[in-house]
Amino acid sequence: MTGNLVLAVPSKGRLQENAAAFFARAGLDLIQGRGARDYRGRIAGFDTVEVAFLSASEIVTQLAAGGAHLGITGEDLIRETVPDADAKFELLAPLGFGHANVVVAVPQAWIDVKTMADLEDVAAAYRAKRGERMRVATKYVSLTRRFFAASHVTDYRIVESTGATEGAPAAGTAELIVDITTTGATLAANALKVLDDGIILRSEANLVASLAAPWGKTQREAARIILSRIAAEEVARTTREVSARIPEVDVEFFAHAEVLFAARPRRHLTDGWLTLACPTTKVPALADWLITQGAAEVTVSALDYIFAAENKLYDRLLARLG
Repeated sequence: MTGNLVLAVPSKGRLQENAAAFFARAGLDLIQGRGARDYRGRIAGFDTVEVAFLSASEIVTQLAAGGAHLGITGEDLIRETVPDADAKFELLAPLGFGHANVVVAVPQAWIDVKTMADLEDVAAAYRAKRGERMRVATKYVSLTRRFFAASHVTDYRIVESTGATEGAPAAGTAELIVDITTTGATLAANALKVLDDGIILRSEANLVASLAAPWGKTQREAARIILSRIAAEEVARTTREVSARIPEVDVEFFAHAEVLFAARPRRHLTDGWLTLACPTTKVPALADWLITQGAAEVTVSALDYIFAAENKLYDRLLARLG
């Protein structure tokens, strides 16, 4: 461990591509000095940041041990691998990629089993009839145990899966499964269905901070700059500038714009031209409203970054570090 901040990112596959694109949008270019086989790198323009290219599971291990300060990995791995995850990590921001759900899935032929309560009844009947517990195939042992305990399902035993979990019921090695799914298509192809209340975790890739890492002055300053750029890009990506010319506006006009559309004034010129910052999802409705208020036309502009004195991501990190 050097005095640098260590950022752990996925080393291959779609997660690596998405992570690199995420940082690039924030003006943070990840560089592998000797190409794709180099497992150490840097961020262009940062002398105090070391990038470690690791597998998603290794990232969790390094964050938990304090070997990395920041990392990108799936929440499912965090919750499965580290039981007291909230005490060891701060999940700073969901990143909008790597979506997948950890679910309880049973055979479609079990037409009367739709909920975890139904599964509890089936498990008890299975044990009473056969003298053994129902088998659940999964790679998510910890998540399964916690979820089943909270759902009062006790008559089961876990069969740890090392291959394609969804094939276990058809192969006769388990009665049901707990697995991760993105679209549910693979489950359906194996004649399985997700219970109505059987979603254990809605997971996606997260930017995660380790609370076990050594956070000295150098690491904190590097984190402040990185998180400032990430926050600036995120706010800009979800915001648009909406401009129009309305000859007569007053304080009540701007109050309505904020209440109805969460739109805030950015510029208001004496000739009636004004620009509002508005959440992307509310832009069409705001434009319609501005036309009813007298605008002949409304223009909308995308933004690259919106930097602010307040750095909410960094403030969250500092609050956890103390």
